[in-house]
Amino acid sequence: MGLKAGIVGLPNVGKSTLFNAITNSNVEAANYPFATIKPNVGTVVVPDERVDNLVKIFNPKKTIYSTFEFCDIAGLVKGASKGEGLGNQFLSHIRETDAIIEVVRCFDDPEIIHVENTVDPIRDIEIINLELVMADLDTCQNRLSKIENKARISKDKEALVEVNLLAKAKERLQEGKSLRGLEFSEEESKILKNFNFLTIKPIIYVSNVSDSDLSDLDNCKYYQEVKKYAESENAQAIAISCEIEAELSKYSKEEKVEFLKTLGVEMSGLDKLAQSAYRLLNLSTFFTVGEDEVRAWTFKNGMTAPDCAGIIHTDFKKGFIKAEVYSYDDIMQYKNELALKEAGKLRIEGKDYVAKDGDIFFFRFNV
Repeated sequence: MGLKAGIVGLPNVGKSTLFNAITNSNVEAANYPFATIKPNVGTVVVPDERVDNLVKIFNPKKTIYSTFEFCDIAGLVKGASKGEGLGNQFLSHIRETDAIIEVVRCFDDPEIIHVENTVDPIRDIEIINLELVMADLDTCQNRLSKIENKARISKDKEALVEVNLLAKAKERLQEGKSLRGLEFSEEESKILKNFNFLTIKPIIYVSNVSDSDLSDLDNCKYYQEVKKYAESENAQAIAISCEIEAELSKYSKEEKVEFLKTLGVEMSGLDKLAQSAYRLLNLSTFFTVGEDEVRAWTFKNGMTAPDCAGIIHTDFKKGFIKAEVYSYDDIMQYKNELALKEAGKLRIEGKDYVAKDGDIFFFRFNV
């Protein structure tokens, strides 16, 4: 599954520094607004110790982890929805993403310019979110102006459903609130997908904190403000020191562990971000294993065995017959497939089987 999260925020809050860290790339992270004009896209490996443990058992020729695509979108400014600071171009880049990672600065440093001159993460969040709301409101109003009268006259059932839905969305947006706070039926959700609204996308607020605050977040005033704000709209908030993550990206896995210990933290910010993104998008992982390859595959919770087979190849889904499946926990306990089979832990599942996180599949199909 191709999954993409867009990293957004005001200029100079740490977006490009974070992007450099997660991709270990060399995009420009300059200390001035609009250093990033085109979106930089990078694919990152999602850390998963289960893959490492499966490799020890199967000793494959190739190992493939799940991946996640991050898009570094240039800094938005007040008025972006009206075209300020090349805003319309940047907003269009956000529309192409599955989720939004909104970075806000949560530390004071007179040496780093802030586009609003002072550090105030809630103000920054509200500036960005209002621009997203206004962009969605424009989309909503433009569509309504085209179909509202026609729908009322023709009494077309589908058109009337769309008009009523857009009217509900418009009312919410006019209040300056995101569409994430509304509940939609399955039919309404399908219609909404056609518009690619920005404020309906799931969001994670990333607080870019100083290294000294990272090990004492309870006393980091700015982060606590962001956390409270996120909770108020059922969103997620995590704290990351973008500078530390940039430093960590230069180290080996072993060196990272030691460095994190000196900071008094157990998990890197990037690992926390990857885990949060998975939870945000309701994702899980299944595996395929063997001598040739151990591979992690990302799927949406609720998908069936044929759906998962289709992630590997569309022919697998079309010709799906059955799936041989066992759990990661069972292979860790029995250490090899023969012992696992003898213990009766390998199951044969059909088309209605709903995949679980950690399932190991072998698909049988006929095309």
